[in-house]
Amino acid sequence: MKHDHILIIRFSALGDVAMTVPVVYSLARQYPDTRITVLSRPYVRQLFEDLAPNVNFMEADIKREYRGVKGLNALYRRLVAKQFTHIADLHNVLRSEYLRMRFNLGRYRVEHINKNRKGKRRLVSQKNKKLEPLPTSIQCYMDVLERLGFPVKLEFKSIFATDPSPSPLLASPDRGGTWGGRDDIQTHPTGNINLLPAIFGPKKSFEQWIGIAPFAAHQGKIYPTEQMFDVICQLAEKYPQARIFLFGRGTKEDEHFPKWCQQLPQCINVGWHLETIYEELILMSHLDVMLTMDSANMHLASLVATPVVCVWGATHPYAGFMGYNQPYDNNIQLDMPCRPCSIFGNKPCMRGDYACMYDIKPEVIVEKIIARIEELKN
Repeated sequence: MKHDHILIIRFSALGDVAMTVPVVYSLARQYPDTRITVLSRPYVRQLFEDLAPNVNFMEADIKREYRGVKGLNALYRRLVAKQFTHIADLHNVLRSEYLRMRFNLGRYRVEHINKNRKGKRRLVSQKNKKLEPLPTSIQCYMDVLERLGFPVKLEFKSIFATDPSPSPLLASPDRGGTWGGRDDIQTHPTGNINLLPAIFGPKKSFEQWIGIAPFAAHQGKIYPTEQMFDVICQLAEKYPQARIFLFGRGTKEDEHFPKWCQQLPQCINVGWHLETIYEELILMSHLDVMLTMDSANMHLASLVATPVVCVWGATHPYAGFMGYNQPYDNNIQLDMPCRPCSIFGNKPCMRGDYACMYDIKPEVIVEKIIARIEELKN
């Protein structure tokens, strides 16, 4: 008997790919006899490698090895050899559209994501703005699978879980536990801190561990650095025993993190000590709270069930990109007639002052973080 084999296509940014994890996990668990292959960029492999026994990962470097039509044809030939029965295009861009067209000619079952472009245009419109929540990316992913004949109910909680039984998920001792969360078995969804350099652990009972990812790809999603450092200073004063972990890699991080670490010994530049996404996920799973922008780190922290306080500027949670399972009350944002002005935060501020970020007082962010930490004590 031939089993179903689903190809899930999602390239794009890390955060978008991370949002597929709860859906892929739930799909794998609810259809254990169905093979699932995730096609994406090489650097996200660690999100899927040990997710479930029936989930495989297939990498494709679409900017080099599979560049252009010739490269996509070569990728298609490689995919056809895997004998897929269903194609789920969760990206719906030119590259995935071309692959989808080839599969359609081959009479495969093919479905693609609805990106709700009309609703997003209304959300960011300055004349006829319609400020109402759109379906989340995760819901859109689930809709694709349902149209393929695989309705899914989300049952994911965290990538890390404590599951004494070997089935249906396989434990990975070298990685500190089983991947994939489940409410009835999960007691403390954290990764093995002993796998990290000694500077990170163990976590002492009197310490507060706070993660901060202060930067994003676009200015409209970045809280001003001077005000962010004020936030960090206030947290250090409130919690003298706290350890503050700075997440992110890039030119802005290289410019500011060394100065912040020098001025506040409680700060640790995570990028100096950790190399992989998996290691960062382990550390995130031990945090009391994570402060992020609308960025990939919001989604990574959500995958390990860590409370995320997120600051929103040009973008808005209503666009469907909130972190998985995060309460709406954890968002910090200002009600302004021009917000949101951009879905991805890549448009210049029409006011020219980025007031949506600058007018958020550091004390508001600090109070929200303190509230999340204090909740853990109760």
